[in-house]
Amino acid sequence: MHKSLLASGHSLAQPENQLRFFAEDERFPRFTERLQAATEWPLKPQQLQVFQVNLGKMCNQVCAHCHVDAGPDRKEIMTWETMELCIQAIKNTPSISTVDLTGGAPEMNPHFRPFVEALSQLRKQIIVRCNLTIILANKKYNDLPDFYKQHNCQVVSSLPFYAESRTDKQRGDGVFKKSIEALKLLNKVGYGMEGSGLELHLVYNPAGAFLPPPQEQLKADYKAILQQEYGISFNDLFAITNIPISRYLNYLVKSENYEAYMTKLVNAYNPATLQGLMCRNTISVGWDGYLYDCDFNQMLDLKTASTVQHLSTFDLQALNHRAIQVNQHCFGCTAGSGSSCGGEIA
Repeated sequence: MHKSLLASGHSLAQPENQLRFFAEDERFPRFTERLQAATEWPLKPQQLQVFQVNLGKMCNQVCAHCHVDAGPDRKEIMTWETMELCIQAIKNTPSISTVDLTGGAPEMNPHFRPFVEALSQLRKQIIVRCNLTIILANKKYNDLPDFYKQHNCQVVSSLPFYAESRTDKQRGDGVFKKSIEALKLLNKVGYGMEGSGLELHLVYNPAGAFLPPPQEQLKADYKAILQQEYGISFNDLFAITNIPISRYLNYLVKSENYEAYMTKLVNAYNPATLQGLMCRNTISVGWDGYLYDCDFNQMLDLKTASTVQHLSTFDLQALNHRAIQVNQHCFGCTAGSGSSCGGEIA
């Protein structure tokens, strides 16, 4: 039982302990049982379209919901040699249309700018998952809005809520005001403005142990309030379910919300989300070059179930024939309208 694991002093910060935690908890059905019932077991990939790259776990923030467990003290950073392997894999895979850069704060990687410059030459859509406050963290980052614009990057930024208290509770004191200031700087160069072609999307994450409200209603509320109160414009809003792993799993257990939250996820399971799961058209690349089916599996150290587990042996054909690794956390992506890095699925 999971209580014995915690009582023995094991930390849920370790991926192997999270997996053991799921394995020992017998209160909930296995996610594999849901896939079998939908004749989707084993879960197989579709055409590879999104190449998601974690540039490192270093971040200028320490967010309560962060599944990467990122922070200023993290030293894991992708090297330029690994980035070159990324570039080669993308060149050799014409079906890849999007390169999704994440972290930590991806901009804190010392090779971030030359990597973006190299990717822009490949004529792929580049997404940068910017936490907004990095733009103001140091003067060397102040020109990031212009840099994003120069390379036509799509900017996706977390803003947990349009109220200061809720955002700061989740992301740290003062984060909301800094985020608003950064959004204004992005708007100033054209991001989120009608007709500019520069896309700025916001991300909503629940601040507690509950599922996101309907995405379209949230988007309408965000647009109205951010425009009225701060004069801020943006293109779209992605409502993303908090996945019960890493820092968020630790919060659920410590606050005694884990059982109730998992019950919500399991009861809200929606088989209509299975076709649109991001793991089916995405490969997630760790800072050290290892390959995963999604960003969440990466944090659980669940490498691809394939003969190809590292960029150095990247083989699209082998990856296309793999079975996608699943576990109990997958109930998060399949609850309600579903959840992906692009928001709702169904």
